[in-house]
Amino acid sequence: MTIPELPEFCWTELIINGIGHRDYSIMGTDIQIKMFDDHFMVESPGMLPGIVRTTNIREIHFSRNPKIFELLHEYDYVKEFGEGVDRMYREMNDAGLPEPEYRTVEFMVFATLKNHKWVENQRATVETEQVTEQVTEQVADQVEKTMQQRRRLLEFCSVPRTRKEMQEFIGISSRVHFKNNYLGPLLAEGKIRMTIPDKPNSSKQRYVRV
Repeated sequence: MTIPELPEFCWTELIINGIGHRDYSIMGTDIQIKMFDDHFMVESPGMLPGIVRTTNIREIHFSRNPKIFELLHEYDYVKEFGEGVDRMYREMNDAGLPEPEYRTVEFMVFATLKNHKWVENQRATVETEQVTEQVTEQVADQVEKTMQQRRRLLEFCSVPRTRKEMQEFIGISSRVHFKNNYLGPLLAEGKIRMTIPDKPNSSKQRYVRV
C-alpha cells in the first residue's frame, strides 16, 4: 500500500498558486518546485498579492492574474475560487501534519509543506534536547555533591587525618576515585597539606586543612 507523503490537493494547490500569483514583471528568475526528504517547497517571484499577508492568507483572497486563474479553472486545475488555501490548511491538519508555511524574502514568496518525516525529526530533536538537559542536570548535581563532600572533608581535616579516615568519612570506597576527585584537587588547590610532604607514600602520612 502506497501512503502519500502529503495530501495531493495541498501540493498541487501550491503549484497552482505559484503559477497564478507569480509577478510576471519580475525577470531573471522562475517558479521553482523543490522536493526534499522532509518538506515540499514552491518558490514564486513576487510578494503576496494585494493586501494578502502571511497572517491573513486563509481569509483574504486577491488574484494578481485573474485571467490565468480563469484559464486554470476551465482546465479544472482550480477547483474553488478563493477557497484553496483554507482547504489546504484543513487537509494538512486532517493528515496530522503542520500547517502550510508562507514566508517572503525580498521579492520571493516561499510556500512550504512539511511531511511526517519532518514531524519525526522534530520529535527526535526535542527528545535529544530533553535527554541532554537531563544529563546536564545530573552532571550539575554530581558536581555540587562533590563540592559539598570536599567542604565536609576540609572541616573534618581541621586535625590531621589519614587517607583511609577521610575516605570512610565521606563514604568513598574506591581509592582511585577518592584521589582523583577529592584528595588530589584539594592538595592542588592548597586547601589541605601533607604532614610529611617529603614522604608522600609514608604509612604515617596525614592530611590537614591549611
